Amino acid sequence: MTSTVNHGALIAARIDRLPVSRLTVRARLVIGAVTFFDGFDQLLIAYALPALRAEYHLGAVATTFTITVGSVGMLLGALLTGRLADRFGRVPVVLWCLLLYSLSSLFAALAPGIEWLQAARFLQGIGIGGEVLVAATYISEIIGPRTRGRFVLVYELAFVAGLAAASLVSAWVVPVFGWRVLFAVGALPVLLAIGLRTVPESPRWLAARGRHQEAEAVVDRFEASARRQFGPLPDPAPAPALAPPVSAGDSTSVLDLFRGRYLRRTVVVSVLWFVSFLVNYGLTSWLPTIYTSVFHLDVGTSLTYSMITTVAGFAGSILIAVTVDRVGRRAGLITGLSGGAVVLTAAALVAPTTGLGVLLFVSTAAFFVFAVNLALNLYGPELYPTRSRAAGASIGGVFARLGVITGPIITGLAVGTGGGITPVFAVLAVASVLGALTVALYGVETARRPLETLSP
Repeated sequence: MTSTVNHGALIAARIDRLPVSRLTVRARLVIGAVTFFDGFDQLLIAYALPALRAEYHLGAVATTFTITVGSVGMLLGALLTGRLADRFGRVPVVLWCLLLYSLSSLFAALAPGIEWLQAARFLQGIGIGGEVLVAATYISEIIGPRTRGRFVLVYELAFVAGLAAASLVSAWVVPVFGWRVLFAVGALPVLLAIGLRTVPESPRWLAARGRHQEAEAVVDRFEASARRQFGPLPDPAPAPALAPPVSAGDSTSVLDLFRGRYLRRTVVVSVLWFVSFLVNYGLTSWLPTIYTSVFHLDVGTSLTYSMITTVAGFAGSILIAVTVDRVGRRAGLITGLSGGAVVLTAAALVAPTTGLGVLLFVSTAAFFVFAVNLALNLYGPELYPTRSRAAGASIGGVFARLGVITGPIITGLAVGTGGGITPVFAVLAVASVLGALTVALYGVETARRPLETLSP
């Protein structure tokens, strides 16, 4: 086993000294296109809901179930795909998820009734919940520590751009063509399957599985691309001394994530994933419906307001992407969660009574909270070793999906009982404070440190 560990360290050292070449960027773009449509498909149900409620006469309970059934699928996808990616590879699992979520969107477009649509959303959720975690793990493994934060988060912007594109397309498509056409558009990413087959597998994962020749061949490709673009390359740094894997052989156990140094990390990322996604989806999943049912805005206006919120979140995501290597992961997460807490507390105290007032507070909170969601896709995989990195990311993903389920339920209960959304702002503010305190007290800084040094 020692030779395997040393070989993996050598592969890592060769990767970490490489500049960002065209091959690296091309891999990021292809995976990023898959992740763009992951984000696009994820929020389609929120923008289709006003039309679905009118067509199928859905009450608050049925509406909440229609939102959360997809989130349950995402939870299952996050739970399963991490282990699958650690066993079968990063790229094949991303491909499987792509096929599942895009074909399920076509199924939703053709659904003869609300029950069939809900089943389609459950299947789609499995693919959506798994893809983004495995893809983020892959991107973090093909880049060195100096620019890893910006490189990964620029890729992750594809997901937020997908959310924004969903709001833009929905504001045009739903009022004119109806919700079925919206889901049909969500099936288009199946065409990306061909391009995805050209993406090289993670050399770190190949080395961890003992597939040394394949790992070297992939690194040779990355080095050749860098030499053509930048000229002679520096020699690799001395390979770090790595501790042997916790489990014997090449197999790993999920229990490894709850032992030694990884126990605290797992608790921290689980809390962060849960509270940040609870806040995100507590704010956004019901927004179009709240605007139409509580403030009696027309569908077009409600979708436009929701689009503004998503664009504000995208702006916050851009800011964290370009600053995360400089300010560090902990400072970025603390700032995002604290900023969200301040805005949400102010919203609870002011208690806006118009749709425009809700738009102002929610969009400002989204600026901070979307940035936290984005940064966690970088931070989570950095905290675990290659042999179980995808499984570690999937644990965080499971808690994210629990937050995705819980947030809309909290909002739905408030709307369904006539309590208004002021109590929702208060609950989400408390959750943001809890997240900020967790990372401030127990978070590990990972910026500009090699993955193998962070997580031996």
